[in-house]
Amino acid sequence: MTSAPSTEDTAGSESRGIAAERLTLFSDAVVAIAITLLALELPLPEGATSAELLQSLGHHRSEYVSFLISFIVIGGHWRAHHRLFNYVTTLGGGLARLTFGWLLMQVIMPFATKVIAEDGAFEFRFVFYALVQVVALTLFLLMAWQVQRNRLYRADTPPELFGAVYRGIGAMIAGFAVSIPIAFFTHWAYACWIAVPFVVNLQSRFRHRKAAA
Repeated sequence: MTSAPSTEDTAGSESRGIAAERLTLFSDAVVAIAITLLALELPLPEGATSAELLQSLGHHRSEYVSFLISFIVIGGHWRAHHRLFNYVTTLGGGLARLTFGWLLMQVIMPFATKVIAEDGAFEFRFVFYALVQVVALTLFLLMAWQVQRNRLYRADTPPELFGAVYRGIGAMIAGFAVSIPIAFFTHWAYACWIAVPFVVNLQSRFRHRKAAA
């Protein structure tokens, strides 16, 4: 006969559940701050006439493009985090430490964006930005693995959740990692950030359709 859970066990479970919720809210706040810092770094266009203003906008186009890229990237990080942590009910397995490492990369993102937007030394600037993404995505992959390994998720978690996370994050890691050596040969290395995940997603959809048929 199975004994009923003790008051201490119940209290401990509730405490870990509250800790998981607080970590999620804290992560949301940090990501929001990172996005805000991105906007604060945007240069203001200058000029006394419309022509001078447009010329100034063109002069700063690299900063604006970098902002849009990082906004989309951070948004992707947050979306993946929200999708996973929507089902996390408790902490364990070093999940908190991995989350703080992941948050550190989000905070570094505005600085990495400023670095990649500058002129000259393209290879170094590009590789630095790409490495920040690889580290952040790898940490997130480890977070998902710890959640699954230690069963830190709700009972109603969709069975396909972790597979989808591994494939999606793995594709993003591949895109940024492949772009690093290519950056030493061409500035078109940026295309890898879109092309590799796009191809992986197409292959995944093809496999799903083939399995359904």
